[in-house]
Parts: sequence; C-alpha cells; structure tokens
Amino acid sequence: MDLPPQIEERLQHLGVEAHEVEERFVRGAGPGGQKINKTASTVVLRHGDSGVEVRRQTERSQAVNRRLAWLALCEKLEERRNAARAAVLAAREKEKRRKRGKSAATKRRQVESKRRKSVVKQRRGRVTDE
Repeated sequence: MDLPPQIEERLQHLGVEAHEVEERFVRGAGPGGQKINKTASTVVLRHGDSGVEVRRQTERSQAVNRRLAWLALCEKLEERRNAARAAVLAAREKEKRRKRGKSAATKRRQVESKRRKSVVKQRRGRVTDE
C-alpha cells in the first residue's frame, strides 16, 4: 500500500502494520445524486486486531477519502491507546489515595470529636425503675 509518510509514521508509532488493516472501496450513499450512487468513492478501513472501523465519503475523490480515512483510523487508534493509559493511571492514583494516611489536622479533628462524644456518654445516667 502506498501511504503518505506522515500516516506511515503514525501507524509505526502505534505499532500497527498497514497490512493488518483491511481496505475496501464501496459505493456511497446519501445525498449526491447519480454520481455518488455509481462510483465507489467511499473508503472503509477496518483494523482486524482492535476491531476499529472507519468509513469516509466526505469528498468526491476516492484518493482524498482514502487519505482522510487513514488519518481518522490513526486518530481513533491513538484515542483508544490514550484512554487505556489514562484508565491505568487513574486506577493507580485511586489506589494511592485509598492507602494514604490521614493528615494531622484530620486526626486532630477525629480525636476531638471522640472526646466530645465520650463526655456526652459520661453525662448519661443510669436508667432506674421508679
């Protein structure tokens, strides 16, 4: 496949080989009249390993749609990878917060609250039958 160098670099950075992507040219649909219904200018790309699929028919030219589809595929794959990284980082940060000890101010407030509670309990009298 003959792809622009910028797209090849992005794919290489993502660890995706161009031969892993299935590329199809299909007839368009929607507004555009007879021309759109007769020509196969719509490009469909599907990455087999991740299952990401991209479809482009924004332009009349198949070559332009092909380039736009490859760019969109790269963006989707990068978005997925970044989301996975963010999820791992969020889980790590959540675990750090969970294990973190209480601050001195929080401990002090907690002890004061317990002391007030104990004073209230000490003031309670015994229940007697009268």
